[in-house]
Amino acid sequence: MAANETTTRTMLLTGASRGIGHATVKLFYQRGWRVLTVSRAPFAEDCPWPGGRENHIQADLSRPESYQALADEVRSRLDGTGLYAIVNNAAISPKGENGTRMGVAATTYQEWLTVFNINLFSVAALSRLLLPELKATNGAIVNVTSIAGSRVHPFAGVAYACSKAALAALTREQAFEFGRYGVRVNAIAPGEIDTSILSPGTEKIVQDQIPVHRLGDPAEIARVVHFLCSDEASYMNGAEVNVNGGQHV
Repeated sequence: MAANETTTRTMLLTGASRGIGHATVKLFYQRGWRVLTVSRAPFAEDCPWPGGRENHIQADLSRPESYQALADEVRSRLDGTGLYAIVNNAAISPKGENGTRMGVAATTYQEWLTVFNINLFSVAALSRLLLPELKATNGAIVNVTSIAGSRVHPFAGVAYACSKAALAALTREQAFEFGRYGVRVNAIAPGEIDTSILSPGTEKIVQDQIPVHRLGDPAEIARVVHFLCSDEASYMNGAEVNVNGGQHV
């Protein structure tokens, strides 16, 4: 069901502590949403939106045993009002010495498992556990994939890249399965975004591979996420939207 003008929509956002997540919280708050944020870290006092502390949930998505407790906490905070969106933004990309890219030979099983727990398995688990709350509102899921999921990237490691490719596949599966319930599932695949975790050498990618010759701003990603969660995107389901300045062409 669509929200009327007086309804406060609630969204769950993982990976909210910096970069794209931070920008997404600010934009949704400005548009009148209540945002439940999830990160491994406790609430940071410098986060610039009212209500941030009481709407923050500290959880470690690398631990599968935490997923049920997180879903239960979200359900408790919703208090029967339903969930209008889940934005799965949490992700890690392990680095080698001096920030080097970790390939197949350098990545241990435990590192693979940790990356997939955070970047993929938590997404599937939360959608299953919170599906009743999404069905109650005809809600939306937005999965944040990556340009690294479709091509070898000079900085993104193999486990990260494979997890993002799998997340794109999961998006299609969720869209196929949940669409019958009125729950739409789409993905957004950012390219090089100006955040605190940029790797040295990104400026060469900007000049050689991005037609618009600049980095993306986290707010530009947040605006597409907001569109995918809104009624304006009511017939979008199973799409992966590239937001990368033309880097994929």
